[in-house]
Amino acid sequence: MKLSGYRAFSEARPNAAHRAIVELERRGKLEAVITQNVDGLHQAAGTSRERLIELHGTNLEVDCVQCGRREGPERAMGEFERSGEPPRCECGGFLKPAVVMFGQALKREDLVRAQAASRAADLVLSLGSSLVVRPAADIPLAAASRGVPYVIVNRGETPHDPLATLRLDGDVSELLPLALSGW
Repeated sequence: MKLSGYRAFSEARPNAAHRAIVELERRGKLEAVITQNVDGLHQAAGTSRERLIELHGTNLEVDCVQCGRREGPERAMGEFERSGEPPRCECGGFLKPAVVMFGQALKREDLVRAQAASRAADLVLSLGSSLVVRPAADIPLAAASRGVPYVIVNRGETPHDPLATLRLDGDVSELLPLALSGW
Protein backbone atom coordinates (compact mmCIF):
# COMPACT_ATOMS: atom_id res chain seq x y z
CA MET A 1 0.00 0.00 0.00
CA LYS A 2 2.77 2.46 0.88
CA LEU A 3 4.62 1.64 -2.33
CA SER A 4 1.57 2.45 -4.45
CA GLY A 5 1.24 5.86 -2.77
CA TYR A 6 4.98 6.55 -2.71
CA ARG A 7 5.10 8.27 -6.11
CA ALA A 8 2.23 10.61 -5.25
CA PHE A 9 3.82 11.50 -1.90
CA SER A 10 7.23 12.07 -3.48
CA GLU A 11 5.75 14.37 -6.12
CA ALA A 12 3.56 16.42 -3.73
CA ARG A 13 4.60 20.04 -3.15
CA PRO A 14 3.78 22.49 -0.35
CA ASN A 15 0.84 24.80 -0.91
CA ALA A 16 0.21 28.41 0.10
CA ALA A 17 -0.87 27.38 3.62
CA HIS A 18 2.42 25.55 4.22
CA ARG A 19 4.32 28.62 3.03
CA ALA A 20 2.20 30.91 5.24
CA ILE A 21 3.07 28.78 8.26
CA VAL A 22 6.76 29.14 7.41
CA GLU A 23 6.20 32.90 7.24
CA LEU A 24 4.70 32.83 10.75
CA GLU A 25 7.83 31.06 11.96
CA ARG A 26 10.04 33.60 10.17
CA ARG A 27 8.17 36.40 11.96
CA GLY A 28 8.77 34.71 15.34
CA LYS A 29 5.05 34.00 15.84
CA LEU A 30 5.16 30.21 15.87
CA GLU A 31 5.61 27.99 18.91
CA ALA A 32 5.08 24.72 17.04
CA VAL A 33 3.49 23.06 14.04
CA ILE A 34 1.68 19.98 15.28
CA THR A 35 0.44 17.84 12.43
CA GLN A 36 -1.18 14.49 11.83
CA ASN A 37 -0.19 14.65 8.16
CA VAL A 38 2.53 12.23 7.10
CA ASP A 39 3.25 13.89 3.73
CA GLY A 40 6.35 15.82 4.85
CA LEU A 41 5.10 19.02 3.24
CA HIS A 42 5.68 21.22 6.30
CA GLN A 43 9.33 20.24 6.29
CA ALA A 44 9.53 20.65 2.50
CA ALA A 45 8.07 24.17 2.83
CA GLY A 46 10.77 25.12 5.31
CA THR A 47 9.27 24.61 8.77
CA SER A 48 12.21 24.01 11.08
CA ARG A 49 12.66 20.56 12.63
CA GLU A 50 12.72 22.20 16.07
CA ARG A 51 9.19 23.53 15.60
CA LEU A 52 7.71 20.55 13.74
CA ILE A 53 5.90 17.76 15.58
CA GLU A 54 4.66 15.06 13.21
CA LEU A 55 2.39 13.05 15.49
CA HIS A 56 1.80 10.29 12.96
CA GLY A 57 5.33 10.25 11.56
CA THR A 58 6.50 10.97 8.04
CA ASN A 59 6.67 9.31 4.65
CA LEU A 60 9.96 11.16 4.06
CA GLU A 61 11.81 8.40 5.93
CA VAL A 62 11.76 4.70 6.69
CA ASP A 63 12.87 3.27 10.00
CA CYS A 64 14.24 -0.05 11.15
CA VAL A 65 11.91 -1.94 13.46
CA GLN A 66 14.96 -3.51 15.15
CA CYS A 67 17.60 -0.79 15.68
CA GLY A 68 15.54 2.38 14.97
CA ARG A 69 17.90 3.66 12.27
CA ARG A 70 16.23 6.08 9.84
CA GLU A 71 16.94 6.89 6.23
CA GLY A 72 15.18 8.32 3.20
CA PRO A 73 12.64 6.00 1.57
CA GLU A 74 14.20 5.77 -1.90
CA ARG A 75 16.38 2.69 -1.37
CA ALA A 76 13.77 0.75 0.60
CA MET A 77 10.95 1.52 -1.83
CA GLY A 78 13.15 0.72 -4.83
CA GLU A 79 14.25 -2.61 -3.35
CA PHE A 80 10.69 -3.55 -2.46
CA GLU A 81 9.44 -2.62 -5.91
CA ARG A 82 12.15 -4.74 -7.60
CA SER A 83 12.06 -7.81 -5.35
CA GLY A 84 8.67 -7.83 -3.62
CA GLU A 85 10.58 -8.66 -0.43
CA PRO A 86 10.48 -6.43 2.65
CA PRO A 87 13.57 -4.20 2.63
CA ARG A 88 16.12 -4.67 5.39
CA CYS A 89 18.40 -2.42 7.38
CA GLU A 90 22.16 -2.98 7.66
CA CYS A 91 21.46 -4.63 11.04
CA GLY A 92 19.13 -7.15 9.38
CA GLY A 93 15.91 -5.65 10.75
CA PHE A 94 12.95 -4.83 8.54
CA LEU A 95 12.48 -1.28 7.26
CA LYS A 96 9.04 0.26 7.31
CA PRO A 97 7.72 3.74 6.52
CA ALA A 98 8.39 6.03 9.48
CA VAL A 99 4.68 6.50 10.11
CA VAL A 100 2.47 5.30 12.91
CA MET A 101 0.65 2.28 11.55
CA PHE A 102 -2.82 1.24 12.72
CA GLY A 103 -2.49 -0.38 16.13
CA GLN A 104 0.80 1.40 16.93
CA ALA A 105 0.94 3.98 19.70
CA LEU A 106 1.98 7.54 19.01
CA LYS A 107 5.43 8.43 20.30
CA ARG A 108 5.13 9.64 23.87
CA GLU A 109 7.82 12.31 23.40
CA ASP A 110 5.87 13.81 20.47
CA LEU A 111 2.67 13.98 22.54
CA VAL A 112 4.56 15.55 25.46
CA ARG A 113 6.11 18.18 23.14
CA ALA A 114 2.72 18.90 21.55
CA GLN A 115 0.99 19.33 24.91
CA ALA A 116 3.79 21.61 26.14
CA ALA A 117 3.48 23.75 23.01
CA SER A 118 -0.27 24.02 23.52
CA ARG A 119 0.22 25.06 27.14
CA ALA A 120 2.74 27.74 26.06
CA ALA A 121 0.69 29.14 23.18
CA ASP A 122 -1.03 32.51 23.29
CA LEU A 123 -3.06 31.69 20.16
CA VAL A 124 -4.03 28.33 18.66
CA LEU A 125 -4.75 27.81 14.97
CA SER A 126 -6.38 24.58 13.90
CA LEU A 127 -5.90 24.46 10.15
CA GLY A 128 -7.63 21.99 7.85
CA SER A 129 -8.48 19.43 10.50
CA SER A 130 -11.75 17.68 11.24
CA LEU A 131 -10.64 17.58 14.91
CA VAL A 132 -12.05 14.10 15.42
CA VAL A 133 -8.89 11.95 15.60
CA ARG A 134 -7.76 11.65 19.18
CA PRO A 135 -5.51 12.25 20.98
CA ALA A 136 -4.37 14.83 18.42
CA ALA A 137 -7.75 16.60 18.51
CA ASP A 138 -7.31 17.18 22.25
CA ILE A 139 -4.06 19.13 21.89
CA PRO A 140 -5.60 22.55 21.09
CA LEU A 141 -7.90 22.16 24.09
CA ALA A 142 -4.99 22.64 26.53
CA ALA A 143 -4.71 26.21 25.28
CA ALA A 144 -8.43 26.84 24.74
CA SER A 145 -9.19 25.75 28.31
CA ARG A 146 -6.96 28.63 29.51
CA GLY A 147 -8.98 31.13 27.49
CA VAL A 148 -6.39 31.43 24.73
CA PRO A 149 -7.92 32.54 21.42
CA TYR A 150 -8.72 29.48 19.33
CA VAL A 151 -9.10 29.90 15.56
CA ILE A 152 -10.41 27.05 13.43
CA VAL A 153 -10.08 27.12 9.65
CA ASN A 154 -11.61 24.09 7.98
CA ARG A 155 -13.99 23.03 5.26
CA GLY A 156 -17.00 21.82 7.19
CA GLU A 157 -17.93 21.68 10.84
CA THR A 158 -15.76 20.30 13.64
CA PRO A 159 -16.69 19.22 17.17
CA HIS A 160 -14.57 22.12 18.49
CA ASP A 161 -16.54 24.83 16.69
CA PRO A 162 -18.45 25.91 19.83
CA LEU A 163 -15.10 26.48 21.58
CA ALA A 164 -13.60 28.60 18.80
CA THR A 165 -12.99 32.30 19.20
CA LEU A 166 -13.13 32.55 15.41
CA ARG A 167 -14.34 29.92 12.95
CA LEU A 168 -13.72 30.20 9.19
CA ASP A 169 -15.23 27.69 6.79
CA GLY A 170 -13.11 27.33 3.70
CA ASP A 171 -9.85 26.26 2.14
CA VAL A 172 -6.94 26.93 4.49
CA SER A 173 -4.56 27.36 1.54
CA GLU A 174 -6.66 30.35 0.46
CA LEU A 175 -7.67 31.82 3.83
CA LEU A 176 -4.40 31.67 5.81
CA PRO A 177 -2.26 33.53 3.26
CA LEU A 178 -5.03 36.10 2.92
CA ALA A 179 -5.08 36.63 6.69
CA LEU A 180 -1.30 37.06 6.79
CA SER A 181 -1.25 39.52 3.89
CA GLY A 182 -3.03 42.13 6.00
CA TRP A 183 -0.95 41.55 9.11
